[in-house]
Amino acid sequence: MTITARELNRATLSRQLLLEREPLTVPDGVRRVVALQAQHPASPYLALWNRLAGFAPADLDAAFAERSVAKATLMRITLHAVHAEDYPVFRAAMQPTLYASRLGFRFAEAGLTPADADELVPELLAFADRPRTSAEMQAWVEERLGAEKKDGAWWGLKAYAPLHHAPTDALWSFGHRPSFVAAGTPAHTGRAVEPAALRTLILRYLAGFGPASLADVAQFAMVQRSAVREALRALDDTLEQLQGPDGAALFDLPDAPRPSAETPAPPRLMAMWDSILLAYADRSRVIPPAYRPLVIRRNGDVLPTLLVDGHVAGVWRPVDGGVEATAFHPLSPAVWDGLAAEAQSSTAFLGDREAAVYSRYHHWWQKLPEAETRLL
Repeated sequence: MTITARELNRATLSRQLLLEREPLTVPDGVRRVVALQAQHPASPYLALWNRLAGFAPADLDAAFAERSVAKATLMRITLHAVHAEDYPVFRAAMQPTLYASRLGFRFAEAGLTPADADELVPELLAFADRPRTSAEMQAWVEERLGAEKKDGAWWGLKAYAPLHHAPTDALWSFGHRPSFVAAGTPAHTGRAVEPAALRTLILRYLAGFGPASLADVAQFAMVQRSAVREALRALDDTLEQLQGPDGAALFDLPDAPRPSAETPAPPRLMAMWDSILLAYADRSRVIPPAYRPLVIRRNGDVLPTLLVDGHVAGVWRPVDGGVEATAFHPLSPAVWDGLAAEAQSSTAFLGDREAAVYSRYHHWWQKLPEAETRLL
């Protein structure tokens, strides 16, 4: 069976709750979309505002406080918000990646080995049995290893150890000075792949982002393709294989939704680093190739985007008096009206917390090409 590029786009939008806001609880919504990028504290909130009917920021505050949703270093070694019950298996699937990346050169430059990490992690988790500030955690490391090893050791341990970010009193539950708490799950050691955990992560990924290629799966998790290939082979009886628009093999769950290519897609104002922009090796599913360098900057910043007919069409930012929308190509009056309605809603949503969210990234707008810009 062949699937077209537009059908792939609609499948992603459907599974990511972007065809229609759905009346789900925050934990159920987070589980449906698998994982929310959480590098910026506000982004998970805006991501759920785009996806859930009647979503209020306090709902996610409560989920973080109750730990039904966890914020932690996971896929692509970046911060994600995930359903708490998904965290242990996602963390186990990521073990080889976290081992290789966080116990590497910087950790070794501190004179430490992976064996040292495995000895330190249980003690660190015992210390983090309640929320600890970053300063407290670094002081704990310094007390055991000395000041000269503190920075390199903490750089590795804060991502390698199974730690959650603990909510603070900041506007979006988390500020720029994080606190940490033990995840309450066993500490995995070594670099071995846990096949069952990786298979579960792949099934969850396909449910939320499929159909997808082997390269897409590897990109989403930053797991070696050889491990993904072996896991897909083991899942062969439970997966359906499709042919993508470029002839590549795509994998999917047989009963997963794949709406018609003609399904309408409403406009959205997407959060910075939204998952749909980063969850694939082939990002043309959502981002036209010509626009990719405009919205995904070389340092890794991913700008807040306008989603029009399911594809990136420009960027947006809050400014005095409303939302400034910059379109990379001409948009119809009806589309501008739809974006204006979303902008009005976003202004009300942000107003109680941080009307000027993402303002520290406004310098990127100076590097955009000339384009139509409107104040909505």
